[in-house]
Amino acid sequence: MKNLWAIIITLISIKMKKINLLMFGSLVVAVCFFTTNAMAQQTPVNTYSIKGWWGPPSPPFSPVVNADRSITFRVKAPKAVSVNLLFGEWDVKPQPLTKDSMGVWSVTINSVQPDIYSYVFNIDGVQVPDMNNPVTKIGTQIYSSIVEVPGTPARFDEVQNVPHGVLQSCRFWSSVLNRVRAFNVYFPSQYFTEPKRRFPVLYLRHGGGDNETSWSQPAGRADVILENLIARQKAVPMIIVMPNGLTDGSWAGGSTPEGMKALEQELLSDVMPWVEKNCRVLPGRENCAITGLSMGGGQAFVMGLRNLDKFAWVGEFSAGLLSDKDFKVDELLPGIVNASNLNDKLKLFWIGCGKDDPRYNGHLALIDLLNKRGVRNEFHDTPGGHEWKVWRVELAGFMQKVFQ
Repeated sequence: MKNLWAIIITLISIKMKKINLLMFGSLVVAVCFFTTNAMAQQTPVNTYSIKGWWGPPSPPFSPVVNADRSITFRVKAPKAVSVNLLFGEWDVKPQPLTKDSMGVWSVTINSVQPDIYSYVFNIDGVQVPDMNNPVTKIGTQIYSSIVEVPGTPARFDEVQNVPHGVLQSCRFWSSVLNRVRAFNVYFPSQYFTEPKRRFPVLYLRHGGGDNETSWSQPAGRADVILENLIARQKAVPMIIVMPNGLTDGSWAGGSTPEGMKALEQELLSDVMPWVEKNCRVLPGRENCAITGLSMGGGQAFVMGLRNLDKFAWVGEFSAGLLSDKDFKVDELLPGIVNASNLNDKLKLFWIGCGKDDPRYNGHLALIDLLNKRGVRNEFHDTPGGHEWKVWRVELAGFMQKVFQ
């Protein structure tokens, strides 16, 4: 554009008497045309608009908890031949979905009790989570989607309007396993509102296939359960430490004598010293408790009883190790499981299991052995199988007993 105007100026500087005025006018018009066209090409045209953003939100797709506590599930799979819903964790029966003209499969199940439920879809033989639902249960793999049915009044494991604490993930160097590991820590709200106060600690262990986050995921809700109990003055404010209970990602790595020994040493040498150094904890065995579920229940039972100088409160929920028909307690814990050793040292010895769990009879056999030896214990059986709804109930009961 500058070059065109330079031409005009040059022409003006030439002897005007030699240029026909009509020709000069035509040249100016041409220059103006090209100048306007060039400017139009350089000006960007903005067609972007956000008007569509302000419309009403789309209705929920899946899952939808209806007013009568029935639940509607949907999945878009236009090319699928069959789709089934697998709802729950125990005694699961496939429920078929039906397809509409748009390729959306759906089913509405009957009213259920307020609780936290797991589910997956089986699409042509392949189990998949609900991709429209970001709430999942994960561990060493993605297991299922989660749907929550609220209660009236709110359930004991439901997030409520009470003082909330802080959940923190901590990395540390495991001197035993020679690599970076992690554990989760929950601090109650009182940890921050009472900065000079020290707190007891519950070491809470997960099951096989889980990880250090499992107890604080939507299926576990350990932090939520404790907050609700504290708000109702049913539990003492405590710190919860949730370590990783696997050495190599396998169940065997957390359950063999060698695996448990390594995890026990990690707890004593790395995890507990970190907690005692970095957190405001009350000293002494009276302020330390340990429990866990399934694989972690066996770990808590063994680690707690082996270290009575560290723990005065020991529990386990649904441990397969302790339920095995070939389990020999005196081989794993020689000279420990007897009344003279345990009754004066343990303030609580909690044993729990679901009534429909295949491990239930094994737990009855364990209780029979403890009772015959005169070892004080509390046995708590809960309706349900080997599933989180049992373990949430067991944990709530355990929390109401410890540090009291």
